[in-house]
Amino acid sequence: MGFWKTWFSTPESVATTRTTPFEEHTAETVGNSSPSSVGEASQKETRIVFSTERDIDLYELEELCDAVGWSRRPLRKVKKAIEHSFLVASMWQVRGNQRRLIGFARATSDHAFNATIWDVVVHPDFQNQGLGKALMKYVLKKLRSEEISNVTLFADPHVVDFYRTMGFMADPEGIKGMFWYPH
Repeated sequence: MGFWKTWFSTPESVATTRTTPFEEHTAETVGNSSPSSVGEASQKETRIVFSTERDIDLYELEELCDAVGWSRRPLRKVKKAIEHSFLVASMWQVRGNQRRLIGFARATSDHAFNATIWDVVVHPDFQNQGLGKALMKYVLKKLRSEEISNVTLFADPHVVDFYRTMGFMADPEGIKGMFWYPH
């Protein structure tokens, strides 16, 4: 239980606000100058927010995946994967009335004990700022709120250290995963 205590026993630094249908969790506010009016404030303020809204523009998601060099996948399959996911989390840059998709992750689950996190992506312009960690923390918090106690993921070699710093480890019992692929 030590892993979960490190994530959820300290006071949350992320302010939470519920809106409909865009569930908004503000992670950080940047660019706060001293505007002279409220209208000016909304134009200059940039926020990073998280959402579990599933109605994501697939072309915008494809652009995000392109930005990090992922191989293109058929949009009909991406749509189906999102529809059948247990959790979909997105991260947005919000500036005034405009929002831009800058991060995404999803998880599948048996709805009781286990979940697997998939498709974690953060736009290169927003990497190395702690936002990938914030996105993962958001996903883990949502999974824990559903009483999911075993979370797995698959990581490319160049991001393994990122997940290790967050407490993920190779199977502590030494069980090797097995895969089946069609020939």
